[in-house]
Amino acid sequence: MTELSSSEAENKTSGAQTYRRLLSYLLPHKFMLFMGLLGFAIFAASQPALTKLFGILVDSINGGDSDYKVIIPLAVVGIFFVRGVGTFIGSYALSKVSLGIVHNLRVQLFDQLTLAPGEYFDSNNSGHLVSRITYNVTQVTDACTEAIKVLIREGLTVIVLLGYLIWEDWKLTLVFVAIAPILGFIVSKVGKRLRRLSSNIQLTMGDVTQSASEMINGYKVMRSFGGESYERGRFEKASIANFKQNLKLVTTAAINTPVLQLIVAVALGVLMYIALSFMGSSTPGDFIAYLGAAALIPKPVRQLSEVNSKIQKGIAAAEDIFAQLDVEPEPDYGEHTIERVAGNIAIKNLSFAYNASEGDVLKNINLDIKAGQTIALVGRSGSGKTTLASLIPRFYHHEQGSICIDDVALNDYELSSLRQQIALVNQDVTLFNDTLRNNIAYGGLADVSDEKLRQAAEAAHCCEFIDQFGEGFETLVGEDGTRLSGGQRQRIALARALLKDAPILILDEATSALDTESERKIQAALDKLMQNRTTLVIAHRLSTIENADVIVVMEQGEIVEQGSHQELLAKNGAYAKLHAMQFGEEADASSN
Repeated sequence: MTELSSSEAENKTSGAQTYRRLLSYLLPHKFMLFMGLLGFAIFAASQPALTKLFGILVDSINGGDSDYKVIIPLAVVGIFFVRGVGTFIGSYALSKVSLGIVHNLRVQLFDQLTLAPGEYFDSNNSGHLVSRITYNVTQVTDACTEAIKVLIREGLTVIVLLGYLIWEDWKLTLVFVAIAPILGFIVSKVGKRLRRLSSNIQLTMGDVTQSASEMINGYKVMRSFGGESYERGRFEKASIANFKQNLKLVTTAAINTPVLQLIVAVALGVLMYIALSFMGSSTPGDFIAYLGAAALIPKPVRQLSEVNSKIQKGIAAAEDIFAQLDVEPEPDYGEHTIERVAGNIAIKNLSFAYNASEGDVLKNINLDIKAGQTIALVGRSGSGKTTLASLIPRFYHHEQGSICIDDVALNDYELSSLRQQIALVNQDVTLFNDTLRNNIAYGGLADVSDEKLRQAAEAAHCCEFIDQFGEGFETLVGEDGTRLSGGQRQRIALARALLKDAPILILDEATSALDTESERKIQAALDKLMQNRTTLVIAHRLSTIENADVIVVMEQGEIVEQGSHQELLAKNGAYAKLHAMQFGEEADASSN
């Protein structure tokens, strides 16, 4: 089971505080809330009215009074009509309120994720993040729709019926009132257990979502390596954990309801005995009306006891949701904005750690990159190349050392202005389930002209396959670009970078997914794109970076060498060893 991060755990609050915060979302819906209360107040008032009417009916039958034979049936129809109107108004109004709350929470969760710092995504798996927006919010839906509706409707019904009983015979009614502390104690104890179980259910549901998502996204790897049994076992384990937690919750709720009903039934039995023995009612009708009203109370009490489980689920879900909403967005305190930077990058005494307990990933990095230069970062996997490149667009916040662009510290730039200056192409291309056009002209590029879009696509050699699709640029690429090959997806990403036309370009294994012919075409486009731009190239294949102005060799988070290709070969150091090793591998591959 995945645990909450420490920052989220600290934000966990008591159930009462959480529910108050959840109810604060009612404020924008005050009118509809009032209409809901009015509708259910009408419904609640109809309950004692019916019992009183039947009391009058009994008296009229005993007294042989025929004056009521038309009035009473019409009154029954009238009461049920008014009751139906009240129920409709109450249900519609409160459903609209609660669904509005759920919508607001869901949008806030998603919006918060768009602003969350990179560390937050690293410390929370995607399954749990998606589960909050989908599953957890549905739990809040139950608390805000059915739960609130039942709570108000049945709560008002109990209050009105008790008021009627007190009006008829307050001494006798004290028998019913005396059981209230017992009911409250049981509900409180059960509520704490339900909320704890609901929190466990939400965590296990995140594990289920994560397991299913990973299998679906990685089904080719699963089948290639015979991982079907492993994945089935992993999913079954997560599902069984969720099943057990759900069963505990259902068992607790199932025991709670009959226990409360039994207590109410005992109180009702005592009440009947006392009423039959001592009640000084003037007519049989009054007696029947009193007992009828008392007999109506167990049903709303039962429904109120059942709704407690939904409320506790909603509180547990809301605690988890608010914990995420309270996570601070990535810091954006800078105020410096600029249309286009020249592209000078100065890195001084830079050290960086993802987690202080795990030690520095980058150690005392110093680099001076001139505008328009191409800098190649090379080294074995885990040497810190990608981490260094990720700090420039401030995907992570560094505290030791400095990074400046055009003599302005990164932290002084407004984030949107800083990232406008940088185009990034990763090895793992991200495409959205949208059209080819919207994947190339993504985000801030959405308003670009068709002419510029096609120019970028042609420069990245995308039109070769785009024109073969019947719908051209309006072709849907499928989830994460499943309709495209690896090379085609990579070229779409390059077209996106070409279209952005940013002064700083970061290429992280940008040609790794291309075949030899495509790579040759793309390399020509990249050579043109890299002119007059500051470019950071991260590559394992040294043949792609030999023409860089400066090659920076990294090992274990440190720069061990830097210089041109020829200079580094002449040193016969770390770069020469990497080059000789890879040259030998490429020679062996070509001979085969």
